[in-house]
Amino acid sequence: MSADSLEDTALALDRQLSSLTLAERLALIACRGGRAVFTTSLGIEDQVITDAIGRHARAIRVATLDTGRLFNETVALIERTEQATGIMIERFHPEQADIDAYAARYGLNGFYESVEARHACCGVRKLKPLARALEGADYWITGLRRGQSGARAETHFAEVDAERGLIKVNPLADWDIEAIRAYVLANDVPVNPLHARGYPSIGCEPCTRAIKPGEPERAGRWWWENDEKRECGLHVPEAASTLLPEAASASH
Repeated sequence: MSADSLEDTALALDRQLSSLTLAERLALIACRGGRAVFTTSLGIEDQVITDAIGRHARAIRVATLDTGRLFNETVALIERTEQATGIMIERFHPEQADIDAYAARYGLNGFYESVEARHACCGVRKLKPLARALEGADYWITGLRRGQSGARAETHFAEVDAERGLIKVNPLADWDIEAIRAYVLANDVPVNPLHARGYPSIGCEPCTRAIKPGEPERAGRWWWENDEKRECGLHVPEAASTLLPEAASASH
């Protein structure tokens, strides 16, 4: 599909999804043809989507990026979610050679020392595994919401991911956290116990802290950095340029 055709498809799909329920949004993607992949971080939003896929759109593949630095609670939730939904969640891991190369250059926990080092770590542990998870995909489904951060305030239901040559679908774009919690309660969805301990957004253990009262939902991610729009690079292209040289060449 050409870039113009991809853009036209995303615009039309964005308008169509805006008037549908979550179940209808996922069912529509599942029946459009092409390969649809949902990548879950096991956060509360993603748990809602996984539950809805299990109920309404089982043709959608579900994958997670097991970075090797996740909280034990997150790892345990993968199996709990599989049991609750009947869905097999595919695990994608970083390559040991990439981890070793990162550690040799920056140190194992060098991500605390600079934004470059942190982006490189995300590149090795998240971006390269994501590339494998999305190989051959036409639609990438995510749990992005407009209320998660200022950087995500303009999130569309469907948009072009030009870097990966696919359409990214964000079926919870217009949901607020109260609606998320209500769905979880109504459908007995298993959630990460860290949410109850002040972690609304959960990533790798060394890079995530509980938030303080009044802080935005994602304030606990990479908290030592000053940029309020900080991201890991999964949903913005800027971090791709800071991959280790060998990692960058292998991911394209």
